[in-house]
Amino acid sequence: MVFEKSCGALVVRREEDNYYILMIRHKAGGNRSFPKGHVEEGETEYETALREVMEETSSRIAIVSDFRATVNYRPSPGVMKEVVYFLAFTTNADIKAREGEIAEVEWVPLSKAEHYLAHENDKTVFRAAMERMQRMTVEIK
Repeated sequence: MVFEKSCGALVVRREEDNYYILMIRHKAGGNRSFPKGHVEEGETEYETALREVMEETSSRIAIVSDFRATVNYRPSPGVMKEVVYFLAFTTNADIKAREGEIAEVEWVPLSKAEHYLAHENDKTVFRAAMERMQRMTVEIK
């Protein structure tokens, strides 16, 4: 069994009273998901998430929450993959897809985001992150 580990982030941006989440669409498959990628040797999970979001979307982010969710699945026979997601924020609306594997990056209104997700794992992580974000908003007030 081959073990792979990736890290990424659910990146939220506020514009006036509206919230948006950053989504990517890969050329292979076309499903929307969240930016993530393989951990490189010597990197922490946070470092991987920051680097991968920047590489895939050109967005600089801040991970300011204790939110951390893990998803495990088998992308192919003999391969077990673990993906660690963080909740991150940015004030920069400018994004650009990495040439090659990413077909599109987009800001999706939070109210529509779950509808765009094809995989149940992604929906579960999204719901958990939004629950944590609501608690953060209450804590700030």
